[in-house]
Amino acid sequence: MDFKSMSPHYEYLRKKWIGRHRTIQNKFWEKHGESLKHLALGSLGGLMLLTAPHQPQLLSQNLVVSSKNALDGFDRNVLLAKVLSENVPPEVRPLDPAEEKNITEILSRTFGFKVTAKLDNLRLNRNYGLIGGEQHLYRYPGDNLHAHADTTSDWANYGEAGIAPSLGAWGYFAPSKTSFTDADKQKERYYLAIQTFLASGFAENFARYRDFFKFRKMLVVNPKTGQAVVAVIGDAGPAEWTGKHLGGSPEVMDMVGLATGPRKGPVLYFFIDDPENKVPLGPVSVRREA
Repeated sequence: MDFKSMSPHYEYLRKKWIGRHRTIQNKFWEKHGESLKHLALGSLGGLMLLTAPHQPQLLSQNLVVSSKNALDGFDRNVLLAKVLSENVPPEVRPLDPAEEKNITEILSRTFGFKVTAKLDNLRLNRNYGLIGGEQHLYRYPGDNLHAHADTTSDWANYGEAGIAPSLGAWGYFAPSKTSFTDADKQKERYYLAIQTFLASGFAENFARYRDFFKFRKMLVVNPKTGQAVVAVIGDAGPAEWTGKHLGGSPEVMDMVGLATGPRKGPVLYFFIDDPENKVPLGPVSVRREA
């Protein structure tokens, strides 16, 4: 069934069902996580929880589950959440170097691409913070909110977020509607507002930092659920007084499970080292190998 063609009513029910399913999974892990983890490591044989970097045989592997074992059909990103619960500090604060190194190694092995806190000798002021919901951004001159929705599903999910009155930090995503590409569309769809202005050395090297951060690809992970999305830096912010450390487009917030309620929560966010632009934007799941 193609839910994209459904009415907003059906889309609402779909989102409620997905949310209920994830809540059940998380409660299951809270109660049985340790037992299931040991079972998987033992009798199921295929699950690598990536918490032992001293074991060389695990370094080139990610969270792997055999396609025929008892965890088939289970959301493997919840397995990542279990690992992160043992490696991410309970309070939302900047990570220390050891935590940063450990977590980036876990995420790199999990998703199969290089995740790093430092790229081209530049880094953000932090990589663990509170994300808040942002509005859509104007993508080209003459753009409007309705043009952002391709389907009734899009409108039901993201239309109410509205559109920001001003442009993002780097202006339009394309100079005109005729030159607007699908790549530009994906950048706005999965954009982040990052406190680039708080990066050490920003004021002294404004031009370099501005060019480096423009549409820089990043991985965002909700450590409580394992939900993850690849996005780009499309705006600067939020202001320090808000108490938030970054913002996410309506689609980003949805993909990390923070689109409802207070629309705010803790996330990990790191650069993706992708010089050949092979990592697509959008939600990303834990890899599986047979």
